[in-house]
Amino acid sequence: MFTKPIPGRTTAAREGDAVVLLIGMRINHFWAVHQWLPVMLSMFRMLKELARDPGRGLLGRILLTASPRTYYVVQYWESKEKLYAYASEVGLLHHKVWGAVNRKEKAGKLRGHVGLWHETYIAPEGSYESIYFDMPQFGLGAAAGTVPVERRGRYAKDRFAHRGADNSAP
Repeated sequence: MFTKPIPGRTTAAREGDAVVLLIGMRINHFWAVHQWLPVMLSMFRMLKELARDPGRGLLGRILLTASPRTYYVVQYWESKEKLYAYASEVGLLHHKVWGAVNRKEKAGKLRGHVGLWHETYIAPEGSYESIYFDMPQFGLGAAAGTVPVERRGRYAKDRFAHRGADNSAP
């Protein structure tokens, strides 16, 4: 829970593309606990399901809040293909929950008590960089591990230029 900071400057050890999913909910009506609490609990259950099977591709996640109404998870994935596979695999929780939401919407039973959203970003290698200073592993660094910043470059432009062994051409 209370991890110690890594002294000095580090950067994420990620090689290849970075796939980031922001997914969350907004409580539109606090009094409608019976509507928004199951949504929140479903997200926690999905994260547990993914944690039990690292082969599904979730590398790491951070739970955040933007306000007393808005909660979200920043997720880092191995690839967009693994993200899509999880989202659509019959028998897994996301597919079941999303199917239930779609059925309620089609039947006119959604009342607007809770909002749902997600954004997905795929940053090709060379299009992202990171730096952490006296920080425990965090964000992409927690998902992919960290290396001393000198391995990738002291300046952002150098870290952007870094290519992994499989992608050494600029």
